[in-house]
Amino acid sequence: MKGIYTVFLLTVSNIFMTFAWYGHLKFKDIPWFSKLGLFSIILISWGIAFFEYLFQVPANRIGFTEHGGPFNLWQLKIIQEAITLTVFVIFTTLFFRTENFNINHFIGMCFIMLAVFFIFKKPL
Repeated sequence: MKGIYTVFLLTVSNIFMTFAWYGHLKFKDIPWFSKLGLFSIILISWGIAFFEYLFQVPANRIGFTEHGGPFNLWQLKIIQEAITLTVFVIFTTLFFRTENFNINHFIGMCFIMLAVFFIFKKPL
């Protein structure tokens, strides 16, 4: 159960992270936000990132083996990377329709997923 909870919290965390890192690129389409300077956009992104940490820190503590969770640090990191890519693809597809998902992107993601396989595989 801790593993599922960890993955859920990391997913929510990554949704906030993606909006903090890339959401501001769409501010030009919103009249009020389009007038903001870079410093204001940074502060808004930090505010969004605060919510990322509200989910990310508990996810790592709950999931880490030394706190009773099922994952070591290597596994936590590769799970987070796989979730990040998945969330990013969905976000980009929905909000940045001018960006195309092509075969190179798919192959690159497959390599990341292959990394997940090897991180969870028993040592050779």
